Amino acid sequence: MRHNRKEVIERTIREFKLLDRLVANLTDQDWKRPLPRPETKDPWTVKDALAHITHFKADVIRSMKGQRKPPEVRGLNITEENHLIYMRWCNRPPREVLAWHRQVQKDVLAALRAAPDEWFTGRDRGPEWPYDLDGHSTDHRVKDIKQALAISKK
Repeated sequence: MRHNRKEVIERTIREFKLLDRLVANLTDQDWKRPLPRPETKDPWTVKDALAHITHFKADVIRSMKGQRKPPEVRGLNITEENHLIYMRWCNRPPREVLAWHRQVQKDVLAALRAAPDEWFTGRDRGPEWPYDLDGHSTDHRVKDIKQALAISKK
């Protein structure tokens, strides 16, 4: 499937709005809500899920520019990279994660608008491409954040 700038930007904006609306007015207690996770994984909270989503959105910008992964991430498997993200953000306040989430969205949109057409149309890709801009966010928003917040309301 070939994509185009307009539809990728529209999907990116649509998912950002849904996620931002969900997290915009959370209480301190809501940010600390634990996500349902296996005991073998880091104990993510709602805040940690947002940091995780944002990290991978920011990584799309790096990839769009043809830049290599940072040295501290090279060679890590996904579990190890997720742990690195968790360790970087778990002790930071929610307002900092929320500000980063919003800044990365601006940066992503600027990068999408500046990207050459070939980045979108240059080859066949799956329908969810680029997954980290909307599908990944949707998965964590629905399966993790909404679920954790719903459990807290029971």
